[in-house]
Amino acid sequence: QAQLVESGGGTVQPGGSLRLSCAASGFNFRWSAMSWYRQAPGKERESVARISPAGGVTSYADSVKGRFIISRDNVKNTVYLQLDSLKPEDTAVYLCKAEDMFGNKTYWGQGTQVTVSS
Repeated sequence: QAQLVESGGGTVQPGGSLRLSCAASGFNFRWSAMSWYRQAPGKERESVARISPAGGVTSYADSVKGRFIISRDNVKNTVYLQLDSLKPEDTAVYLCKAEDMFGNKTYWGQGTQVTVSS
């Protein structure tokens, strides 16, 4: 029943922008810390950004600080990742992750492709 539906990926030029969305359902979204991860072919999955249940605390990987912004809407049950000043090394599949701190469970989205190329 728990589901994370991602959208917003695509192909952009270096310096361009994208906004990723992750729509959640079937679990305690308001009690869940939400994260974005990314994974390139042949490489390990890495954490990109994280946001606390109420949205008051955020953290970012050093490689994306100042360029990416994570946010959430607890009415729409959606988490976002704004990607600005994109670089070719940002190319990866971006995945949404929920950590339900009330039910002590973790859920993953299907992933959306981000490609940065000239």
